[in-house]
Amino acid sequence: MTDDVIDELHRRGLIALSTDEEALRAHLASGPVTYYCGFDPTAASLHVGHLLQFMVLRALQRAGHQPIVLVGGATGLIGDPRPTSERTLNDPAVVAGWVDRIRERVAPFLDLPAREQGLRPPIYVNNLEWTAPLSAIDFLRELGKHFRVNRMLAKEAVSVRLNSDAGISYTEFSYQILQANDFRELFLRHGCTLQSGGSDQWGNITAGVDLVRRTDGVSAHALATPLITKADGTKVGKTEGATVWLDPELTSPYAFFQYWLNIDDVDARAWLPLFSERPAEEIEALVAESVERPAARAAQRALAEELTLLVHGPEQLHQAEAAGRALFGRDDLASLDAGTLAAALQEAGSVTVAGEVPSIAQLLQHTGLVASLSEARRTVKEGGAYLNNERVTDAEAVPAEDAWLPGGWLVLRRGKRAVAGVRRAS
Repeated sequence: MTDDVIDELHRRGLIALSTDEEALRAHLASGPVTYYCGFDPTAASLHVGHLLQFMVLRALQRAGHQPIVLVGGATGLIGDPRPTSERTLNDPAVVAGWVDRIRERVAPFLDLPAREQGLRPPIYVNNLEWTAPLSAIDFLRELGKHFRVNRMLAKEAVSVRLNSDAGISYTEFSYQILQANDFRELFLRHGCTLQSGGSDQWGNITAGVDLVRRTDGVSAHALATPLITKADGTKVGKTEGATVWLDPELTSPYAFFQYWLNIDDVDARAWLPLFSERPAEEIEALVAESVERPAARAAQRALAEELTLLVHGPEQLHQAEAAGRALFGRDDLASLDAGTLAAALQEAGSVTVAGEVPSIAQLLQHTGLVASLSEARRTVKEGGAYLNNERVTDAEAVPAEDAWLPGGWLVLRRGKRAVAGVRRAS
């Protein structure tokens, strides 16, 4: 059993807070430790921001420890207090559906290395299993008596809400007790002694550590990842105001790949150690290359390839890479499946045409690749317009029937980098 996983997590910048670190090192070195991280189903999918927690889960799994993934079918019905306003309570049936959907999507992160590398397979749990049978009397007598209101009030999100006009309901105020009880239940059921999570959850996490100590006399442990923001101050996983989801039905593998490929140079260098499982020397080389040759976007491409492979698998990574090459004329468009082509063109920007098909000049204008018909004609005349990667010579021509790609698409390009799609209404 190795005891250097804490060193690895520190090297990668994945530890912002921890309980007694020396005690935690000794605990991890003493034998396989069962540890967990929880995810609340407050939407139909987890998003890019959650990937940081899987980096910790996977590092501990590689070190020989036993992971537990908790999807909060109970806590997701309540919602952790936000600093701004009360959460909208979702319908229990909706939350139950989200639990199943998230459980299905997170499995590859830990199941695949368990099978391929002989590591300990994850245990999946839903906290609704032990929370739903809990009566109000048991909640107050067996759990509530261990919590001091003054400490609960000190939690930042709670204190902010208390001092706002919105206030805070008892429903959200009680969330901390429910999450703390998850740690205790996992200790009793699986011998779990370590919880990881985001540093914004530190108050809830340490409440669980304290509850296990008070009720069972056991020293439990905790660590938290830093809160990561982009260089412009916005949240990780936000692009043009939209969330980058891990579910391919909500964010296509192509869009996911492009998100990482297009992040800022400063972010790419800062995030590479956090999100990449490459050896330290390789990461240092990529960061150095990014500084010396930023136009090559080596750090961005490394993240895009590694994380798309992790989240979506090798075939979708291949399709995402092929789509980027094909849209800009470096690969055959016929190599793309209809779903990838559609996702790529929707991401690039597209229009739908019905009835009579306009001329290429009109399509260039409709897609926004040019501002006017005269500009469209000039672009064609100068040799800068392409239909399905073939240079256009006649601005007034109408795309032939056999020009339409699978799914009813045309790919228009102006110059080397401006691409748009045209979809024929079915």
